[in-house]
Amino acid sequence: MNNWLNIIQNKCLPSRCMFCGQPGLGDMDLCPACLNELPRNASCCYRCAEPFASPMPAPQLCGRCLTKPPGFDETHAPYLYDDGLRFLITRLKFNRQFKHARLLGTLLARYLADNVELAECIIPVPLHPKRYRERGFNQSIEIARHLAEQLALPMDVDSCMRHRDTAHQTDLAAKQRRRNMRQAFSVKHAPAYRHVAIVDDVMTTGATAAALAETLRKQGVSRVDVWVCARAGSI
Repeated sequence: MNNWLNIIQNKCLPSRCMFCGQPGLGDMDLCPACLNELPRNASCCYRCAEPFASPMPAPQLCGRCLTKPPGFDETHAPYLYDDGLRFLITRLKFNRQFKHARLLGTLLARYLADNVELAECIIPVPLHPKRYRERGFNQSIEIARHLAEQLALPMDVDSCMRHRDTAHQTDLAAKQRRRNMRQAFSVKHAPAYRHVAIVDDVMTTGATAAALAETLRKQGVSRVDVWVCARAGSI
């Protein structure tokens, strides 16, 4: 019901900024001023998107990715998980505000279209069936749906599954997160693509994306990128 109400609102009412209520920019529910205030992840490790303390003149790897490279090749996270992005993501995830998925997908799509080599297919991070039943939806799929439409890319929600009901990552340290995600995913059938992008809402340590990327590589995928709306500081 909430999804249908959001669809009707998007079709019939003019866009309004979700933060200040001013007219939106085109069909985005975000005004130019609030868009400019969103915290950009302007200087970061090109593999895991962890922000650098100071700007770098050229693409660089962080120390963690130099010593222990993750299973994915690149991460693209245009914003920092702070203030506005936290509001958009948490309201989608915990309050079923599906219109936030549309805005998040649009922001991510516009960044990717201008800055990256697009993958052949996008794969939203799957939820365990138990978690899906509790929540009633997968926020990564909701974001990826708009992303796929705007970038004209196929979305694969059938190849991968989360077969272990892992503990919530929120209160876990980095090593615990990596241990928590070991063998959490499996592939029902190998994707028919060599270059795929994993889509999620936010990345903190990259443990979830790394586990899924390693699973995909074992099935013959040669390049795995990660596309997320925001990057949180690693813990």
